[in-house]
Amino acid sequence: MNLFSIKNPMLTTAFIACIVACTTATSNTQTDASTPTAVLIPSEKFLFNSFVDCNMATVWVGDTFRIFPGKYGEDPLWGEAHDLKFASGSSVDEVFKKASTEFTEPNMPLNAKPGTPGLHGAVWFETLFKDSNDATGKTLYALYHNENYPSTLPYDSSTGVGYLDVKWPQGLKGPETKTAVCRIGIMKSMDGGHSWQDKGIILQDYQSRMILKPHNTGINFAGGVGDPSAIANGDYLYVFFGEYGYPGKYDSATYNRNAEWKGQCISIARIKLSDLDNPVGKAKRWDGKGFNAPADSVGVPIASLQIPVAEGGGPASSPTAKYYWGPSVSWNNYLQCWVMLMARAEGPSWKGSSIYISFNTNADFGEGDNSQQWSTPKLFLNKPGHTIWYPSLQPVNTAEDKAKHYTSLNLGQRARLFYKDITDTASPYLSEYAVEFKK
Repeated sequence: MNLFSIKNPMLTTAFIACIVACTTATSNTQTDASTPTAVLIPSEKFLFNSFVDCNMATVWVGDTFRIFPGKYGEDPLWGEAHDLKFASGSSVDEVFKKASTEFTEPNMPLNAKPGTPGLHGAVWFETLFKDSNDATGKTLYALYHNENYPSTLPYDSSTGVGYLDVKWPQGLKGPETKTAVCRIGIMKSMDGGHSWQDKGIILQDYQSRMILKPHNTGINFAGGVGDPSAIANGDYLYVFFGEYGYPGKYDSATYNRNAEWKGQCISIARIKLSDLDNPVGKAKRWDGKGFNAPADSVGVPIASLQIPVAEGGGPASSPTAKYYWGPSVSWNNYLQCWVMLMARAEGPSWKGSSIYISFNTNADFGEGDNSQQWSTPKLFLNKPGHTIWYPSLQPVNTAEDKAKHYTSLNLGQRARLFYKDITDTASPYLSEYAVEFKK
């Protein structure tokens, strides 16, 4: 059952708001008769005042709401960044309306020199969650997206980590530049986010899975895993992420476009919460039957989130293929249902004008293939002529949301939609809509 409705007659085709059906996904993709819905409602516009290029990570530290947007670290393409900053306040609206001068840069670990152990490349915080064993609420973990190049992480034959500067695909600044590889790691703070310690990379792909010239012309990543979102469920942290590597060893002589497509899109891995202080090598990827594949090996993406080839779907290395990326996952207490927002790439460099939504009604991701049972994504918002990245749901400024300490991971019946809205002249991070969920 697919239900679509325009909430407000003032909306035009430039702003399409849909009531979206929430199906009860099963192995046979059956539909439940009682389908929750979500509707976009035009609202006061929020223009965020600090740099954002990732999922917006939010958390409550005691009665203080805190956000951590931005980028930190070395980047040979764009330059060294110190935009990963945090802002705090007593309410959601107060924090999201902070001036850029009111953001504080936390104490971050320094980048290590190429060829030496430590943090390499730039990082973005994508998800924040608290250690439930710390009554003060000040012990935080950050899931981060990490990008490197052959120059910042050169190939180490003894470990297999790093990249060879051979047939490397084009970067975002033109044919003379190189593209990045993404990885996913964990940092920890014991003072509410004022300072951070790097705990290491938990998911990555090695050189053999990089997709090189002449096949990689998408002008995005050479491969890897990134743009993650994570939620704690039971004893595990479940990490949702984009797959950009080849599902096996890349060989230009035997490269197969459909084989690449079958191994890409949004995937899931998990790691025990008890392993977060020493996480390297502890995560497991979904292998089609369970979370059995090692953190640095080949997993299997969520089948229902892959766009069929007949509908224009294809691999991330293609400049014309369509695929979903940049998941943002939350638990909805009103629906008792998981909600995933995602962007949809329809051109090179992740160009795409729409946001899609998917649901999973299984509360426990630890049972069977519950974690894979996501409904087929439905169009949620379209802005032709714009490129939309990093959609996320955030709490609203009500006494109830504040009392329940709702964040981007844990929400109620109403929320606010944020996204990065890119045009030829600007790229603000903003909100123009509230969201209301209905059973």
